[in-house]
Amino acid sequence: MTKFLALDFETADNGADSACAIGLVRVEQNKIVQRSYFLIRPPRDSFLFTHIHGITWEDVALAADFSQVWPQFSHLFEDIDFIAAHNASFDKRVLYACCDAHNIARPEHNFICTVQLARRAFRIYPTKLPDVCRHLEINLEHHQALSDAEACARIVIAANHHAKKI
Repeated sequence: MTKFLALDFETADNGADSACAIGLVRVEQNKIVQRSYFLIRPPRDSFLFTHIHGITWEDVALAADFSQVWPQFSHLFEDIDFIAAHNASFDKRVLYACCDAHNIARPEHNFICTVQLARRAFRIYPTKLPDVCRHLEINLEHHQALSDAEACARIVIAANHHAKKI
């Protein structure tokens, strides 16, 4: 049975290495088995996206940087089949940039994009995360990293259930 990790990053600025929060949700046999959330001190104190996610430099100034947080959640990547994210290219870019910036080996898993999955499985348009969640009746606190990651996990689970009905 499939094991996967859904994740979502929030970033401070336009730099892919500027992760300021990460939400991770591990799923095994279509059940959520672990949720994790971390604030991350980005490499710069410039925050361009506070108006989106509400996180400020003051919130993360004393937080651990990515290299210090990584050991607290890296085990979640073990023995998974794929990583799921909404607009996966963004989260993949952030994950890889943060790993590269701290000389951490990149996780070598395939990414599943829940934007594409929602289009294929449910024919949902538009496919912004709030739209997909509304359609599938998934609770969402948009741009809160753990909530977004859990929503991605629930989209994959719903698609798995939908595929079994066909």
